[in-house]
Amino acid sequence: MNIILLGPPGAGKGTQAQKLVAERGMVQLSTGDMLRAARTSGTDLGDQVAEIMDKGGLVTDAIVIGLIEEQLDAGVGANGIIFDGFPRTLGQADALGRLLLSKGKTLDAVIEMKIGDDEELVRRVSGRYTCANCGAVYHDQTRKPAKEGVCDACGSTSFKRRPDDNAETMRTRLLAYYKDTSPLIGYYYAKGSLRSIDGLGEIDAVAAAVAGAIDSTS
Repeated sequence: MNIILLGPPGAGKGTQAQKLVAERGMVQLSTGDMLRAARTSGTDLGDQVAEIMDKGGLVTDAIVIGLIEEQLDAGVGANGIIFDGFPRTLGQADALGRLLLSKGKTLDAVIEMKIGDDEELVRRVSGRYTCANCGAVYHDQTRKPAKEGVCDACGSTSFKRRPDDNAETMRTRLLAYYKDTSPLIGYYYAKGSLRSIDGLGEIDAVAAAVAGAIDSTS
Protein backbone atom coordinates (compact mmCIF):
# COMPACT_ATOMS: atom_id res chain seq x y z
CA MET A 1 0.00 0.00 0.00
CA ASN A 2 1.67 3.18 -1.23
CA ILE A 3 0.05 6.49 -0.32
CA ILE A 4 0.48 10.24 -0.39
CA LEU A 5 -0.67 12.38 2.54
CA LEU A 6 -1.80 15.64 0.99
CA GLY A 7 -2.69 18.85 2.78
CA PRO A 8 -1.49 22.31 3.72
CA PRO A 9 1.43 22.90 6.07
CA GLY A 10 0.33 22.30 9.63
CA ALA A 11 -2.37 19.80 8.67
CA GLY A 12 -0.66 17.05 10.68
CA LYS A 13 0.72 14.96 7.82
CA GLY A 14 3.95 14.20 9.65
CA THR A 15 2.14 13.15 12.82
CA GLN A 16 -0.15 10.79 10.90
CA ALA A 17 2.77 9.38 8.91
CA GLN A 18 4.59 8.54 12.15
CA LYS A 19 1.51 6.69 13.43
CA LEU A 20 1.30 4.65 10.22
CA VAL A 21 4.98 3.79 10.50
CA ALA A 22 4.51 2.62 14.09
CA GLU A 23 1.23 0.78 13.59
CA ARG A 24 1.54 -0.66 10.09
CA GLY A 25 5.27 -0.89 9.47
CA MET A 26 5.09 1.46 6.50
CA VAL A 27 8.09 3.54 5.46
CA GLN A 28 7.91 7.34 5.46
CA LEU A 29 9.84 8.80 2.55
CA SER A 30 10.40 12.41 3.56
CA THR A 31 11.95 14.65 0.94
CA GLY A 32 13.75 16.63 3.63
CA ASP A 33 15.15 13.53 5.34
CA MET A 34 16.34 12.06 2.02
CA LEU A 35 18.11 15.28 1.07
CA ARG A 36 19.86 15.52 4.44
CA ALA A 37 20.95 11.88 4.22
CA ALA A 38 22.11 12.29 0.62
CA ARG A 39 24.46 15.15 1.54
CA THR A 40 26.67 12.79 3.51
CA SER A 41 26.12 9.58 1.52
CA GLY A 42 29.20 9.93 -0.67
CA THR A 43 27.27 8.91 -3.80
CA ASP A 44 27.38 10.88 -7.03
CA LEU A 45 23.78 11.96 -6.49
CA GLY A 46 24.56 12.89 -2.90
CA ASP A 47 27.51 15.01 -4.00
CA GLN A 48 25.18 16.88 -6.39
CA VAL A 49 22.74 17.51 -3.54
CA ALA A 50 25.49 18.75 -1.23
CA GLU A 51 26.88 21.14 -3.85
CA ILE A 52 23.46 22.63 -4.61
CA MET A 53 22.41 22.98 -0.98
CA ASP A 54 25.77 24.43 0.10
CA LYS A 55 25.29 27.16 -2.50
CA GLY A 56 21.77 27.84 -1.27
CA GLY A 57 20.17 26.56 -4.46
CA LEU A 58 17.02 24.53 -5.01
CA VAL A 59 17.38 20.80 -5.65
CA THR A 60 15.76 19.87 -8.96
CA ASP A 61 12.78 17.56 -9.30
CA ALA A 62 14.98 15.14 -11.24
CA ILE A 63 17.34 14.78 -8.28
CA VAL A 64 14.49 14.19 -5.82
CA ILE A 65 13.03 11.55 -8.14
CA GLY A 66 16.51 10.02 -8.30
CA LEU A 67 16.66 9.83 -4.50
CA ILE A 68 13.24 8.17 -4.38
CA GLU A 69 14.37 5.72 -7.06
CA GLU A 70 17.40 4.82 -4.95
CA GLN A 71 15.09 3.98 -2.06
CA LEU A 72 12.82 1.88 -4.23
CA ASP A 73 15.79 0.03 -5.74
CA ALA A 74 17.07 -0.67 -2.21
CA GLY A 75 13.80 -2.47 -1.49
CA VAL A 76 12.39 -0.14 1.15
CA GLY A 77 8.69 -0.15 1.86
CA ALA A 78 7.73 -3.81 1.78
CA ASN A 79 4.69 -2.90 3.92
CA GLY A 80 3.98 0.26 1.98
CA ILE A 81 5.37 3.74 1.46
CA ILE A 82 4.12 7.12 2.67
CA PHE A 83 5.28 9.96 0.43
CA ASP A 84 5.84 13.00 2.62
CA GLY A 85 6.57 16.41 1.12
CA PHE A 86 6.47 15.09 -2.43
CA PRO A 87 4.89 15.65 -4.86
CA ARG A 88 4.23 19.36 -4.42
CA THR A 89 3.44 20.25 -8.05
CA LEU A 90 1.68 18.71 -11.03
CA GLY A 91 5.02 18.14 -12.74
CA GLN A 92 6.32 16.26 -9.73
CA ALA A 93 3.14 14.18 -9.59
CA ASP A 94 3.62 13.14 -13.22
CA ALA A 95 7.27 12.27 -12.55
CA LEU A 96 6.39 10.18 -9.50
CA GLY A 97 3.70 8.34 -11.44
CA ARG A 98 6.16 7.47 -14.20
CA LEU A 99 8.74 6.28 -11.68
CA LEU A 100 6.31 4.01 -9.85
CA LEU A 101 5.08 2.58 -13.14
CA SER A 102 8.64 1.84 -14.25
CA LYS A 103 9.22 -0.07 -11.00
CA GLY A 104 6.01 -2.06 -11.27
CA LYS A 105 4.48 -0.26 -8.29
CA THR A 106 1.18 1.55 -7.83
CA LEU A 107 -0.01 4.61 -5.95
CA ASP A 108 -2.94 3.18 -4.04
CA ALA A 109 -4.40 6.25 -2.37
CA VAL A 110 -3.93 9.99 -1.99
CA ILE A 111 -5.40 11.09 1.32
CA GLU A 112 -6.33 14.75 1.46
CA MET A 113 -6.34 16.09 5.01
CA LYS A 114 -8.85 18.92 4.63
CA ILE A 115 -8.47 21.98 6.84
CA GLY A 116 -11.08 24.67 6.38
CA ASP A 117 -9.62 27.24 8.74
CA ASP A 118 -6.32 28.87 7.78
CA GLU A 119 -6.06 30.69 11.11
CA GLU A 120 -6.24 27.36 12.93
CA LEU A 121 -3.29 26.21 10.85
CA VAL A 122 -1.39 29.37 11.80
CA ARG A 123 -2.13 28.72 15.49
CA ARG A 124 -1.04 25.10 15.17
CA VAL A 125 2.28 25.88 13.58
CA SER A 126 3.11 28.95 15.65
CA GLY A 127 3.04 26.90 18.85
CA ARG A 128 4.77 23.79 17.54
CA TYR A 129 8.08 22.42 18.81
CA THR A 130 9.83 19.04 18.72
CA CYS A 131 12.10 16.87 20.80
CA ALA A 132 15.64 17.51 19.59
CA ASN A 133 16.51 13.86 20.21
CA CYS A 134 13.66 11.75 18.79
CA GLY A 135 11.54 14.27 16.85
CA ALA A 136 8.33 13.85 18.89
CA VAL A 137 6.02 16.79 18.19
CA TYR A 138 4.55 19.03 20.91
CA HIS A 139 2.52 22.25 21.07
CA ASP A 140 2.40 25.13 23.53
CA GLN A 141 -1.37 24.86 24.00
CA THR A 142 -2.63 21.52 22.76
CA ARG A 143 0.11 18.95 23.30
CA LYS A 144 2.50 19.61 26.14
CA PRO A 145 4.75 16.86 27.57
CA ALA A 146 3.22 15.06 30.57
CA LYS A 147 6.18 16.28 32.62
CA GLU A 148 7.22 19.82 31.80
CA GLY A 149 10.52 19.93 29.94
CA VAL A 150 10.80 16.16 29.48
CA CYS A 151 9.94 14.31 26.25
CA ASP A 152 7.22 11.69 26.74
CA ALA A 153 8.77 9.40 24.13
CA CYS A 154 12.47 9.32 25.01
CA GLY A 155 12.98 11.32 28.20
CA SER A 156 15.16 13.96 26.56
CA THR A 157 15.13 17.47 28.02
CA SER A 158 16.23 19.13 24.77
CA PHE A 159 13.62 20.69 22.49
CA LYS A 160 13.76 22.85 19.37
CA ARG A 161 11.57 25.02 17.17
CA ARG A 162 11.85 25.48 13.43
CA PRO A 163 12.77 29.09 12.61
CA ASP A 164 9.95 29.23 10.05
CA ASP A 165 7.28 28.09 12.52
CA ASN A 166 5.80 31.56 12.99
CA ALA A 167 2.61 33.26 11.82
CA GLU A 168 4.11 35.41 9.07
CA THR A 169 6.08 32.61 7.45
CA MET A 170 3.14 30.23 7.81
CA ARG A 171 0.86 32.53 5.83
CA THR A 172 3.47 32.71 3.08
CA ARG A 173 3.73 28.90 3.05
CA LEU A 174 -0.05 28.63 2.79
CA LEU A 175 -0.08 30.89 -0.26
CA ALA A 176 2.56 28.68 -1.89
CA TYR A 177 0.47 25.60 -1.08
CA TYR A 178 -2.69 27.02 -2.65
CA LYS A 179 -0.78 28.15 -5.74
CA ASP A 180 1.42 25.12 -6.42
CA THR A 181 0.15 22.11 -4.48
CA SER A 182 -3.62 22.36 -4.15
CA PRO A 183 -4.10 21.61 -7.90
CA LEU A 184 -3.02 18.06 -7.02
CA ILE A 185 -6.40 17.57 -5.37
CA GLY A 186 -8.19 17.77 -8.71
CA TYR A 187 -5.39 15.85 -10.43
CA TYR A 188 -5.72 12.82 -8.16
CA TYR A 189 -9.51 13.09 -8.00
CA ALA A 190 -9.59 12.71 -11.77
CA LYS A 191 -7.43 9.61 -11.44
CA GLY A 192 -9.84 8.12 -8.90
CA SER A 193 -7.26 7.84 -6.12
CA LEU A 194 -8.25 10.80 -3.91
CA ARG A 195 -9.74 10.17 -0.47
CA SER A 196 -10.68 13.25 1.58
CA ILE A 197 -10.90 13.33 5.37
CA ASP A 198 -11.41 16.01 8.02
CA GLY A 199 -7.96 16.96 9.31
CA LEU A 200 -9.17 19.29 12.09
CA GLY A 201 -10.08 16.64 14.67
CA GLU A 202 -8.05 15.16 17.51
CA ILE A 203 -4.99 13.19 16.46
CA ASP A 204 -6.57 9.79 17.16
CA ALA A 205 -9.80 10.71 15.37
CA VAL A 206 -7.85 11.83 12.31
CA ALA A 207 -5.75 8.64 12.51
CA ALA A 208 -8.94 6.57 12.45
CA ALA A 209 -10.13 8.46 9.38
CA VAL A 210 -6.76 7.93 7.67
CA ALA A 211 -6.91 4.22 8.47
CA GLY A 212 -10.44 4.00 7.10
CA ALA A 213 -9.37 5.70 3.88
CA ILE A 214 -6.47 3.28 3.47
CA ASP A 215 -8.49 0.19 4.28
CA SER A 216 -11.23 1.20 1.86
CA THR A 217 -8.71 0.89 -0.98
CA SER A 218 -7.26 -2.46 0.09
